[in-house]
Amino acid sequence: MKSRILFVDDEQHLLDGLKRSLRSQRDVWEMAFAASAEEALQLAAENHFDVVVSDMRMPGMNGAELLERLSDSYPDMIRLVLSGHSDEALILKAVPYAHQFLSKPCDADVIRQVIIRSLKLKSLVADERMQALVSQIRSLPTLPKLYVELTNLLNADRVSVQRVGEVIGQDPAMVSKILQMVNSAFFGVGHHISNPVQAATMLGTETLRGLVLSAGVFMQFDPKTLNVGGFTLEALHRHSLQVSRLARAIAESVGAEKQVVEDSLLAGLLHDIGKLILVQSLPNEYQQFFDQVNDCKAELLEAERAVFRVDHGRVGAYLLGLWALPDSLVEAVAYHHEPQLSEHFGFSPLLAVHVADAITSVNSSDAAVIPAGLDMAYLEASGVADRLDEWREIYHRQLTEAG
Repeated sequence: MKSRILFVDDEQHLLDGLKRSLRSQRDVWEMAFAASAEEALQLAAENHFDVVVSDMRMPGMNGAELLERLSDSYPDMIRLVLSGHSDEALILKAVPYAHQFLSKPCDADVIRQVIIRSLKLKSLVADERMQALVSQIRSLPTLPKLYVELTNLLNADRVSVQRVGEVIGQDPAMVSKILQMVNSAFFGVGHHISNPVQAATMLGTETLRGLVLSAGVFMQFDPKTLNVGGFTLEALHRHSLQVSRLARAIAESVGAEKQVVEDSLLAGLLHDIGKLILVQSLPNEYQQFFDQVNDCKAELLEAERAVFRVDHGRVGAYLLGLWALPDSLVEAVAYHHEPQLSEHFGFSPLLAVHVADAITSVNSSDAAVIPAGLDMAYLEASGVADRLDEWREIYHRQLTEAG
């Protein structure tokens, strides 16, 4: 079946330009063009669309309001913003409902590539219910102490952007959302950023204040809602930091390039973000999964796939991909338990996270951190199997230094 794409803009010449520029996609896409939000809603009621690309400033209903309506009515729809730089205040209103942000003027080929990548991501999560669930994620729970520290920093008269970035860099939920914004074309960076301090610097104090204090992109953790099957956010947070630090050290030990080192650090922090999505959105199913693993000693991925029809790696990767995070991170999160599915070998953030996750979780008895195995065939094919003892020693040194 052809994918259906809906373009919304009150400037008819822009819609006409898109029709001409994207004519080559007619064999694989069915495209519709709406000159107002109201017309877009009518078209959406008549046909199911996979992707919507909407302007922000439109008479009557604006783009943020349109995306909110579409998110509520058609949760699996991929929602893209195409807007001018002068619309930052309105963009912040759209943050909870938009997956990616493109800046006008935008080359039609860029729009085409973003849509193609977004549609391809659906292959990670075949189950339509799960696609809709992930597509509707607007924020993820953060640790209370970090949330309070961040809001206090941003409310202060003098703000240290360096410290803001450091706080954000300790929390998977914060990092993923901030990087969604800073890596979007709307903010004009032009290359992918995986360093939280650099991301905070690029966004600037006022935008960060708007995102955190006004747009509400972070959600403070409520123990009552996530107390499922012995799951604790603190344990997941602790494990994610351990994997993050070890993945970075592993990348450094092989002399990886700076970007690969930073991506390994970030991928380690985000590798289990799918667990957050599952336990937050499907607590009853998560309890069922927890019981299977602990009572029947079921294998982790098998139990997840039996209960959720997908594993936590792919769930997390789908969200990060929708939020425009780089392919290297999406791959590392998606396949950190099954690296051979990436279909290429050699050192990468995926390999670093796979090893770090296995080493740090080996003796875990926590419900949020189930021991992971090592794919020795993959490591041997990648030429690094003989370095495992060295990497285990690095981890033990890190534990000793941490006290």
